Amino acid sequence: MRFDVVTIFPDMVLDGAMNGVTGRAITQGIVGLSVWNPRDYTADKHKTVDDRPYGGGPGMVMKYQPLKDAIDSAKHSTDAERVKVVYLSPQGKPLTQKILNESIDLDQLILVAGRYEGIDERFIEDECQEEWSLGDFVISGGELAALVVIDAVSRLLPGVLGDDESARQDSHMQGILDFPHYTRPEIIADKRVPSVLLSGNHKGIERWRLQQALGRTWQKRPDLLLDKELTTEEQALLEEFKIELKNK
Repeated sequence: MRFDVVTIFPDMVLDGAMNGVTGRAITQGIVGLSVWNPRDYTADKHKTVDDRPYGGGPGMVMKYQPLKDAIDSAKHSTDAERVKVVYLSPQGKPLTQKILNESIDLDQLILVAGRYEGIDERFIEDECQEEWSLGDFVISGGELAALVVIDAVSRLLPGVLGDDESARQDSHMQGILDFPHYTRPEIIADKRVPSVLLSGNHKGIERWRLQQALGRTWQKRPDLLLDKELTTEEQALLEEFKIELKNK
């Protein structure tokens, strides 16, 4: 899969992406990454990519043409068939695991990292299929959001993680949060690892993990359960969790 980021801070994206999981994926050729600086598509000596907003107001707005030319170069640099252009914006739809899961079917994902007060609305209308947001808050630019998307999508691709099962067990992959994890030593500050995890009973461990995942989702993100149709077994496990919690 190929990622292309349109940004006036290309080094910020490249330096960030070349670490950890994404860095290994790029080095191994599982993931491709290119950056496109709109300043390279300007004609004036100052390489101007922004201008004052019509109607007045504070700040500057990124210009249409440099962004359009950068997008065109990204598209023409590959023969990818399934391409999506996404503007990373606080006005976009909240990024979810479902959106990320669907993105792995793309050949090329072009991410536009805005800056300043935003970008010319006509560019969004003409060139961007979707707008994505990390949440209901504002950061200084879309570069950090682009790195989040690149990391979150890359880890879903076969061969990126050391064990593909790791991604399948992550929070939100099944519509609920992850179960608790423990490692050695067995006792820390008088707190013991749950005995079921030491039992060697794989079926019992699997049942406990599902129950804990459902229980902590109910505790921390009950909204997720509103959209999830629980099986009879899952409902029973969740009720059992609630009773055990009440009796503690």
